[in-house]
Amino acid sequence: MAITRDDVLKALADVTVDAAGTTLPGSGRLSQVVVDPNSRVMFSILVDASEAERFEPVRRQAEGRVLQMPGVSGVFASLTSERNQSHPAQSSAAPRPVTPPPVAPPRPGAPPNQGPQIAGVRHIVAVASGKGGVGKSTTACNLALALQAQGLKVGLLDADIYGPSVPKLFGLSGKPTVVDNKAMEPMVGYGLKVMSIGFLIEPETAMIWRGPMVQSAITQMLRDVLWGELDVLLVDMPPGTGDAQLTMAQATPLSGAVIVSTPQDLALIDARRGVTMFKKVAVPILGVIENMATFVCPNCGHASHIFGHGGARIEAQRLGVPFLGEVPLDMAIRETSDNGQPVVATDPDGPHAKVYRDIAAQLWANLSGAPAGRTAPKIVFE
Repeated sequence: MAITRDDVLKALADVTVDAAGTTLPGSGRLSQVVVDPNSRVMFSILVDASEAERFEPVRRQAEGRVLQMPGVSGVFASLTSERNQSHPAQSSAAPRPVTPPPVAPPRPGAPPNQGPQIAGVRHIVAVASGKGGVGKSTTACNLALALQAQGLKVGLLDADIYGPSVPKLFGLSGKPTVVDNKAMEPMVGYGLKVMSIGFLIEPETAMIWRGPMVQSAITQMLRDVLWGELDVLLVDMPPGTGDAQLTMAQATPLSGAVIVSTPQDLALIDARRGVTMFKKVAVPILGVIENMATFVCPNCGHASHIFGHGGARIEAQRLGVPFLGEVPLDMAIRETSDNGQPVVATDPDGPHAKVYRDIAAQLWANLSGAPAGRTAPKIVFE
């Protein structure tokens, strides 16, 4: 029999949040409960940042209650917090949506607002863009493989909840193995450890989650996965500068970010916003990559700058951040990506693989000079 939201709420009615015996569903702290087609249950608990430690036992108890339900295959439960929000008195009314205030620039010398480190992971690097359609996921995929080709231990997290591309890019399918009902084993593609929401849902499923559920899913895929020992964990970020990006930037010990853009002015405007966002939350910019830089006709060999050329390099110089290199617009890259056979893995000695390897070498050089993710007090994502 299919598990329903009401079934989950009944199970959670045994969980209390205070000495007065207020139940979790009646406290106004429980987010929307989502049950996916594979009987995985997802929800979050709204708390103030100062309450995180006190509510961790409540979260674990709630997770355990749902795991005991017949037919449940997994549970994703987390604590969430809105910035500068004081929680209302306990009541049966659901909390009203709160619009987070703008992120303030960090004070000079102030430590970045980052969450605890992930055991075994030396560096976490966000691969981001200000807009979609610039080839960020393809770049992240081949960049991860190029770093691996240098002898590094590399993982790739697909944090694009609404449009996960990594399963397609690696030709992977199936579900991750859950260990002790607590953590997931990452999938493996071409020797690379990979995790994506695309492994947890059916390909045609539309993710219609609001911000807290997206933040919860990203945080759990990051922290409840058995990544093991990694030199670099690349995070393929969703496009834009919204909730998901701030979750990663503020609640994750990022060593830095890479910005991917095409050369034309419209894309560069959005790339500039991405750079600004990361700078405001004290995340170093490790470099800018110009994707789809030049198209060479396979028939006549004529080079065309369909989207312009050199714009990302100029923008990087203007912003005072490193420029990592250019990736051409080429059918081979598109075809191998669509077929789940990334060009760096399937044609490692080809010209396109060399482009990604050169970019990866420059990225690693920049990253090696940066400190590993710094430890900070445990926080809930904002």
